[in-house]
Amino acid sequence: MLREVDIVGVGITPFGKRRDTSLRSLAADAMTAAIADAGLVAGDIGLLVSGNAMAGVLTGQEMIRGQVAATEAGLAAVPVLNVENACTSSSSAVHVALAAIRSGMYDTVLVCGAEKMTGLPTQTVLDAMTSGADIERIPEVTRELTGTDKVESFFMAVYAEMTRAYQERSGATPEDLADVAVKNSAHGALNPNAQYRRALSRDEVLAARLVAPPLTTLMCSPIADGAAALVLRAADRGNSGRAPVRIRACALGSGVPGAGAPAIPLERRTAEAAYAEAGVGPEDLDVVEVHDAASPNELIMYEELGLCGAGEGPKLLASGATSLGGRVPVNPDGGLVSRGHPVGATGCAQLVELVTQLRGRAGERQVSGARIGLAENAGGYLHPDPAACTVTILAGAGA
Repeated sequence: MLREVDIVGVGITPFGKRRDTSLRSLAADAMTAAIADAGLVAGDIGLLVSGNAMAGVLTGQEMIRGQVAATEAGLAAVPVLNVENACTSSSSAVHVALAAIRSGMYDTVLVCGAEKMTGLPTQTVLDAMTSGADIERIPEVTRELTGTDKVESFFMAVYAEMTRAYQERSGATPEDLADVAVKNSAHGALNPNAQYRRALSRDEVLAARLVAPPLTTLMCSPIADGAAALVLRAADRGNSGRAPVRIRACALGSGVPGAGAPAIPLERRTAEAAYAEAGVGPEDLDVVEVHDAASPNELIMYEELGLCGAGEGPKLLASGATSLGGRVPVNPDGGLVSRGHPVGATGCAQLVELVTQLRGRAGERQVSGARIGLAENAGGYLHPDPAACTVTILAGAGA
């Protein structure tokens, strides 16, 4: 029987434009906070699994990114594994850490996701993001999606085409797309670590500059810096008297490119695997985090996660069910568009939010009675599937 594993400590930095703070310092701050939250010390950590997506491309620091951050955090002697898996880098790191503990090789594992994206020309960062696609196929895919050879942002062009296809099959209006950003900006205004903390109006979102029609800038996740960390510990080792949150499932899937891709999207396949592992269904969820790198993707994820039926995403949003105070709040921390999307940190940040909610410590954005939470984190692109997807399900005390 597999060992049960808990998250016993979390740490997160403010997200945003942290130009005077290095990547290693961001990671060290999050790791130090997570260890302290767990009531542990550096000597209790058996393994560090470090998630980062772009430092190699942006700074030239390859191979030992986690070791560099560990040294800054006073963890120089701790074994380190480095995980790079596009936007799912740190949720994939959680998957690795969970396997390490379940195997019996380690009892306590620290996971950190960190990214430093500011301080460079915007196009340099966008080009680095594009390395999350099959670079040999980018010209072909770009022409297929847009009819042109070059776009401002490859990934926003991808999300724009997904959005247009979703509008055709669901009837979603531009107002529906904007209302996702409006909802999440209201949530982000309550999150002290969010990059943007101002509630937006529908008119503001629709009037913003178009990036890739129908997506405006206020529907797109921003360039950001930040880090988040988690301490995972075998339940049979105790929880240091803290409030543990049980990992019920952590499913990792890879996309399939081209005509051979399954009819069922990767996110739905991965969610179904996670539900089966956890022994729960979408009807059991109290709080959800989804990868809304573009706001309309949240509507699509409502359906892929089974929160509503096909084509019913706009109706679910309009009902208020996914807002704070609703039946199943989604992205109570503001999501990627308002909280920010430092790529390698996003997966861990989603789980920090779920742990905070399941502990009942989210303050003004607390989801009342939250017991079971799910995080969906996808990244990269293989056309038509994302390259990777992780779906994690957590349960609070007594769930």
